[in-house]
Amino acid sequence: MSMLGRVTQQTVQASSLRNLQSNLSRMATLQAQMSSGTKLQLPSDDPSATSDVMRLNASARQLDQFGRNASDGTSWLTTIDTALSSTTTALQRARDLTVQGGNGAYGLTSRQALATEIAGIRDDLLKQANTTFLGRTVFAGTANTGAAYTVGTDASGNPTYTFNGVAGSSVQRQVGTDTQVRVDSDGAAVFGNGTSSVFATLDTIASTLNAGGDPTQYLSQLDGHLNAVTNEAASVGSRQRVLDASTADLTSASQTVKTQTSGLQDIDLAEVIMQLKSQEVAYQGALGATGRVLQPTLMDFLK
Repeated sequence: MSMLGRVTQQTVQASSLRNLQSNLSRMATLQAQMSSGTKLQLPSDDPSATSDVMRLNASARQLDQFGRNASDGTSWLTTIDTALSSTTTALQRARDLTVQGGNGAYGLTSRQALATEIAGIRDDLLKQANTTFLGRTVFAGTANTGAAYTVGTDASGNPTYTFNGVAGSSVQRQVGTDTQVRVDSDGAAVFGNGTSSVFATLDTIASTLNAGGDPTQYLSQLDGHLNAVTNEAASVGSRQRVLDASTADLTSASQTVKTQTSGLQDIDLAEVIMQLKSQEVAYQGALGATGRVLQPTLMDFLK
C-alpha cells in the first residue's frame, strides 16, 4: 500500500512561485522576440537554426564582397572603354590627315599644319594611354609607376616611348567562387612599345610631312594600331558582359540567402502578439492563484 507524501503550505507556495516564474519567463521571451524581431535570442534557443543562420550570414558577406568586386571591375572597364573610344576617334582622324598629306597639291605650310595636328593627336593618345582609375593606371597591369608610358629622348634627341607595365601581369576581380575577370588592358598590345608604338608611328608621319615626303606609306602601320584598339575594345565588351551576368546572378543569390535567413530567424509578428496576449492572461491567472495560496496566515490555521 503506497503512502501519499505530506503536502504542506510551504510546498504549495513553492510550487505556485515556480509556476509564476515560468509564466513570467515565457512572457519575457515573447516580449524580447517582438522587440527584436527575431526568435533567436541566444544560440541555445535553437542550435541548429543558429548554425544555419551563421552559415547563411557568411555566404551573404561573401556575396556582398563579390558584388563590390564586380562594381569595381565595371568601373575599370568603363574607364578603359572610354579611353579606347577616344583613341579610336583620334586614330581615325590621324589616318584622314595622313591621306590628305599624300595629296601632292598641298604646299609646305599646309603640310606643316597637318604635321602639327598629328603631333597633337600623339599627345592626346599618350594621355589616353596613361589613363588612371583611383590612382591606378588601367593600361599597365600591376605596375605602380603612376604612368603606363614615359617619354624620353635618345642620343640623337628623338623622342622615345617606354612602356612601364609588368610583363604578363593583369588586374583580376573575383566575382564568384570560381569566376575571375580581368579588368585592366595590356597597354603594349594596344599602343605598342618603343619604336613600334603608335606614338613613334605618328612621329614618323609628322616628320615625313615636314620633310615633304609621302606619309601614306605608313597607313598600314596606322591600320595595324587601329585594329589593335578595336580588338581590345571587343575584349573589354566581352568581359563587361561577364561582369553584368555575374552581377545579376549575385543579386539573385543574395536575395535567396536573405529569404532563407529571414525564414530561420524572423518572427511571425501576428503569431507572437497572439501568444503574448495568451501568456499575459495565463500570467494574470497565475498571479491570482498564487495570491490565494499565499493569503493564509497563522490565525487562519488556529481557527
